[in-house]
Amino acid sequence: MSVRQSLLAILDQGPCYGYQLRAEFDRRTGSTWPLNVGQIYNTLDRLERDGLVEKGDVDEQGHVYWQITDAGTAEARDWLASPVQRGQGTRDELAIKLAVAATLPGVDVADIIQTQRRASLAQLQELNRAKYAGANPDGPEELAWSLVVDSMIFAAEAEVRWLDHSEQRLALHPDHAMALELSTEKPKRGRPALRQAQGPVAEALEARESPR
Repeated sequence: MSVRQSLLAILDQGPCYGYQLRAEFDRRTGSTWPLNVGQIYNTLDRLERDGLVEKGDVDEQGHVYWQITDAGTAEARDWLASPVQRGQGTRDELAIKLAVAATLPGVDVADIIQTQRRASLAQLQELNRAKYAGANPDGPEELAWSLVVDSMIFAAEAEVRWLDHSEQRLALHPDHAMALELSTEKPKRGRPALRQAQGPVAEALEARESPR
């Protein structure tokens, strides 16, 4: 998630000082992604360096108000109008953990899946029981909170379905693993050769490998 663009989008509504920006971010995300003030000011410093924001008025309490520049407004609106581009490949710890475990001899991958499923179902139940704690249950802050929580619920449900799918695939192999011994071939320097891929996977890999 881009804190940088989120802060720009908020500043496009009007000048804010640091603590105010943090409060506004919390209001608009249901406090589900807490930011510390240091992170806010570090981001503001980088935005100022890039010419996207600038310091404005200072109030009687010494609060420095940051205001967006024309370039910052353009970037914020471009972000809102553009689709989110997911990173190529996966950095999901669970997917990598199961992929590695499935190739290790003597590892009970089914047990790993059962342990994770219990944890994922517990998280899903907790999310489904979550209630908005704000003052106005029918206001825009509740709506923002519910959108984020709904996203987390759908992600947890998808994780449980993927675990079920993985368990079914692994059950096709008697030992719940296809063990890979350590290779005796010495790897060459550079990136490993890509395996053949088709469709969106091939396009994603090709885009990642193409020189910019």
